[in-house]
Amino acid sequence: MFLIASDHGGLPMKERIVDCLRQRGIEVRDLGTTNDDSVDYPDFGEKVARAVSRGEAEKGILVCGTGIGMSIVANKFPGVRAALIWDEFTAQMAKEHNNANIVVLGGRVQTSELACRMIGIWLDGVFEGGRHQQRLDKIARIEEDLLAGKL
Repeated sequence: MFLIASDHGGLPMKERIVDCLRQRGIEVRDLGTTNDDSVDYPDFGEKVARAVSRGEAEKGILVCGTGIGMSIVANKFPGVRAALIWDEFTAQMAKEHNNANIVVLGGRVQTSELACRMIGIWLDGVFEGGRHQQRLDKIARIEEDLLAGKL
């Protein structure tokens, strides 16, 4: 199952992405927001990132105005590799090189059509492993050291 959330700045894009995912036959759970009232993006980024970190969801998508704030929030959680994507190439690299389990988009800086294309590229991509896995292993060791109070 995929999780998705946005703040008010990402709401229209999020709604379009939900449609795109469902058209692909992907089960998606929308964790909010549900209207255009001003909300704080950390509240919604936390919901998705915490669930992915705990293994309660395989993947997540976050949308805020620029994608920057949601990226910062999501990458605070162990095991989360949130990638801010802004074009087809970054969507491809998010999967092939970084094996991102959350992608983040900017609802005020990208079109919903581009967002759906990028998510499709990310979903259809294949993690290359090899030297990229070695790098992800290093990130995991850093997380472990942080959690153990070694850093």
